[in-house]
Amino acid sequence: MGAAKWIGGIIGFMAGGPLGALAGYALGSLLDTDENTTYNRYGRESQTENRGYTGQRNSFLFSMLVMASYIIKADGRIMHSEMEFIRRFLRTTFGETAAKEGEQILLNLFEQSKQMNKQNPLAFKNTIRDCGKQIAANLSYEERLQLLDFLIEIAKSDGTVCREEVEALKEVAIYMGLSAAEVESMLNLGGSSLEEAYKVLEIEPTATNDEVRAAYRRLALKHHPDKVATLGEDIKKASEEKFQNINNAKEQIYKARGMK
Repeated sequence: MGAAKWIGGIIGFMAGGPLGALAGYALGSLLDTDENTTYNRYGRESQTENRGYTGQRNSFLFSMLVMASYIIKADGRIMHSEMEFIRRFLRTTFGETAAKEGEQILLNLFEQSKQMNKQNPLAFKNTIRDCGKQIAANLSYEERLQLLDFLIEIAKSDGTVCREEVEALKEVAIYMGLSAAEVESMLNLGGSSLEEAYKVLEIEPTATNDEVRAAYRRLALKHHPDKVATLGEDIKKASEEKFQNINNAKEQIYKARGMK
């Protein structure tokens, strides 16, 4: 599958702006001349797939790769586990060829950041900031939360999230119109301790029972899987896993407090 097909005949909101500029470089030699054919999630040709849907979905995925290129290099290293997480994600979504192409796009982005920073050490960081603003203007709040969740999963894939990665995640979150508190909440998803459960709900252990209930309702509303359903079943499934972890945190707190 050629990269032009992977991105889609209509590339949605990344057609212009800083994301579009990065796409022009990152796709590079992967681009082919057949820009009229899109592919479904299994990599087969689909002439009838809704092109507006394809453009928004693939803009989301390319945005994830751009931001991932910043997160992965935050600690100065490119870890095999982080790259493999992205390969698995793309392989599940689009098939083996797309996974290889996605890896090449990331490698191109790494090289682009290196070249940009030779002239100005802050050049790529400034580009990431501008990309974040473009994402904030074109993705819904809930879609941006899901994109952030993927970035956090990438950072966690090597078994630890270092200080530099946490700082980079918070930077990217703010660029995309989210908050540092939301990063802390999602970093603690899947944790086993009561302390982590409180962090997931973005509250202190001193919160009242009513405040606990209100915090859970707030999180359940903004992280509900239906809010990202238009991006595809695979992305919705990932959101469902995140939602279950939020429910697990809530149940842990409720049990500790004897709440029903």
